[in-house]
Parts: sequence; C-alpha cells; structure tokens
Amino acid sequence: MTEHPRLSARIAAIAESATLKVDAKAKALQAEGRPVISYAAGEPDFATPEYIVEAALAATHDPKNYRYTPAAGLPELREAIAAKTLRDSGLEVSPGQVVVTNGGKQAVYQAFQTLLDPGDEVLVPTPYWTTYPEAIKLAGGRQVDVFAGSDQGYLVTVAQLEAARTDRTKVLLFVSPSNPTGAVYSPEQTREIGEWALEHGIWVVADEIYQNLTYAEEPDGVPPRAVSIVEAVPELANQTILVNGVAKTYAMTGWRLGWMVGPADIIKGAANLQSHLSSNVSNISQRAAIAALNGPQDAVEEMRRAFDRRRRTIVAELSKIDGMTVPVPQGAFYVYPDVTGLLGREWGGVTPTTSLELADLILDQAEVAAVPGEAFGPSGYLRLSYALGDAPLLEGVQRLQRLFA
Repeated sequence: MTEHPRLSARIAAIAESATLKVDAKAKALQAEGRPVISYAAGEPDFATPEYIVEAALAATHDPKNYRYTPAAGLPELREAIAAKTLRDSGLEVSPGQVVVTNGGKQAVYQAFQTLLDPGDEVLVPTPYWTTYPEAIKLAGGRQVDVFAGSDQGYLVTVAQLEAARTDRTKVLLFVSPSNPTGAVYSPEQTREIGEWALEHGIWVVADEIYQNLTYAEEPDGVPPRAVSIVEAVPELANQTILVNGVAKTYAMTGWRLGWMVGPADIIKGAANLQSHLSSNVSNISQRAAIAALNGPQDAVEEMRRAFDRRRRTIVAELSKIDGMTVPVPQGAFYVYPDVTGLLGREWGGVTPTTSLELADLILDQAEVAAVPGEAFGPSGYLRLSYALGDAPLLEGVQRLQRLFA
C-alpha cells in the first residue's frame, strides 16, 4: 500500500507568519501575567471610527445584506474604491477594474496567482513583508531578492533592479511606504523605477496599504505623499496591479476588507478565481468600508498625527542606544533599526550573533517583543511597530536602553 504525505508539498513548504508568531508568543506571556510590551503586530491600537461602526450596525438590520452578493464586491463599494484610487493614486479606473477581497493579504495572493506561471521571477525589494514570499511561492513563482540596507535608507535603485533582471523576470513588487522599514520612495525614484519597468515590459504589483500614512520631518511640515507608481508613470497602468485596503488607515484590521485594482482582463481573471475561492466578502464589512471611504476623514488625520508623534519618540529614544542605527521612517508605523552593532557582544550573560538570538534575548531579559530581521530578509535588524500607546511605547524602549547600557 502506497503511503502518501499527509500534507501536500506546497502547503508543507509554507512558513508561519513570523510577525503573528511573535505577537502570539507575547500575548501568551502576557496571559501568564508577565508585563511584556509587544512591538510585534502591525495593527493600530485605535478603535475603528464610530461612524464606520454605526454604518455596520445599520447594515446588520437590512435583510439585503443577509444574502450572496457579487463575488467581485458591492457595486457601491467598487465605485468608492475607484474614487479613492483616483484621489490618492492618481489613476482613473472604472468600478469594473476593482475586486473587493478578504483583506489585503487575499489581494496580494490573488495578484500573484493571476500573473504568475511556474518559473516566472518576481523582483522583491528586501527587506520585505513576510507574506510576499509565500504568496509568490504558492503561485509557482521564483522570488529574487534585491537588498537595500540601512545605508541606502532601505530603498533599492534601478541599477540594482537591472542587475537582477533576467529573461524570466515578469513582476516587480513595489511597496511604498514599506512594511517593515517605513521607507518611502521619492516621486523621482518612483518615476525612475516605473519607467524602467515600462521599458522592459515588467508587471508591477504595487502594495499601497500604507499610502495614507506618511510623515514630514519638520514638526509642522506637510507630510509628503507616497506617490503611486501609476501616477508617476501613467503609461504603466496597463501592466500594474494596485493592492490596498481599509485595515491600516481606518484601524479596521479585523474587518478583513481589501481590494485589487488593475487592467480589466486581469481583474476579470482575479474575480473568477475569487468566485471559487471565497465568493463575496462579508456584506457588513463592505458596508462599513463604503462609510470609511466616503465619510469624513478627520479621524484618519488624528490617527496619523498620533503615529507621527510616536514615530518621533521611538526614533529619538532608540537612537540613544549605542550599537543601533535607526534610519528615520517616512511612512507606515514601523521603525527598522540596524542592530549589527549589538551582535557579538555579551548582554546579561548571553552573546547573540544573529537578530533572531537578539530578539529572544530582548524578550527574555527585557520582556519586550520585537520581530527579528530574519522574518523580512537578512539578519541584523529588528522591526518595531509604534502602533501602540504612547506610555507602553516609551516604557518598552527604556527597557531596551537599560538592557544595552
């Protein structure tokens, strides 16, 4: 009798999300009574704005929301997303070029499933978010890392991309602002990369989930826009998929509402996939997202200002630690210090040689949870989210200062 593996090879090869793993460990320790401060999860600590919640509550009483709706999304929401895409990404699209997904992760997954055949290569600026490699792998693609360290502000160049390009290169992943680094490409850098992709016929998957969270350096300065690659190079729109969602901007991570925008034929293919994969997203979440996109944006600005304040605090305090190099993030809500200066030195009787070992040391001795650089590419870095309250944010960094004094 032939014995078959219990798991398929493709599923067995999937790695658990490192960020969620660290966050789960921190929460388990907190449940045991330990005063762990976690910088692990990329999740706003704010409540979803009340007007959005009220729209969802009203939707629960409307029987039309109890039934199946179009797999690609409610027409009203697709219209609202098209309007937001024009407003924030500078691209005019029809509602038919939008698919509403169960969070941004499903949009990323479907983008690669729709574009890639086995062996197609994807250029991935590194450090990268932990889900991208798994989504690429599940689509049969081959990830090609293009690394930019803290000395480059975590921003890859066209010269680096060109050096990594081969005849099998089909897709460039473009993320600005970046998770995990908070780096934002300038309009000039974005245009240069977009023109390069256009010249070589390379598709772009642009993750814009953090596009509304950018910050200025001056205390009262106007925050810079994260210019969309399709705004910088409009001709690129026919070979670009934009992925986005309400999770980060509106503190709606648990509502599971994202989307993808792209050329009509690509979006039709993605909609066909979704019709078999998950069908429509929860109608209640869709109604809430309509309210979020079409309603007042005052709460969004309040949250952005709070993130900016926390950004300044965590950068200033981490920079006091000898051995940490802290590039100033321009967007999202993460700081990504280079910690190679802390490695190979003894701390509390332990000498870490990797950022993974350093993260374990920090959790054990300072009761602070951070995600090691190995989750996002090379060792030697830590990701700390500053999407937590001002008091715990400062206390956690002060614990690190005492540990590494």
